[in-house]
Amino acid sequence: MKLVLLLWLLIAIVHDGLERRVRNGLVLAGIALALAALALDLQPFGLTWPQALLGGATAFGGLLCFYAFGLMGAGDVKFAGALGLWVGLQPLLPIWVAASLLAGLHGLLWLALQRWPLAPRLALALSGRPRGTGSRARPIPLAAYLAVSTIAFMAWRAGG
Repeated sequence: MKLVLLLWLLIAIVHDGLERRVRNGLVLAGIALALAALALDLQPFGLTWPQALLGGATAFGGLLCFYAFGLMGAGDVKFAGALGLWVGLQPLLPIWVAASLLAGLHGLLWLALQRWPLAPRLALALSGRPRGTGSRARPIPLAAYLAVSTIAFMAWRAGG
């Protein structure tokens, strides 16, 4: 099931990175797969039902307040909840911290490139805004950074 989780995370990285959006279908697939892994006793981190549910609820609830203040999209919050079902409570804080640092670096780079006249295409790519549209897009793909941080956690855990 680690391969299934890895595939789900990679799809999230590509999708959120390109579209700056996390579709409900992707979130629901992650939830269904996490619950199936629990039901079939194939949970990749050996979590019990209470541990997984606590992780999912904490991840969702913890990021919900950021959504309420308009600081992140609803898809990021739902993705975090699904991710919490997979990893449980214990690794959430390091995953959040790593994802937040990556998102912060992304934001700083985006701001710097907006002020640098020689890199308008790079700034546009980092903004998540399709060329020629006035639509407001969120520039930072947090779900993608949560997925990257989770893959790093999985690699660190496999090596340690």
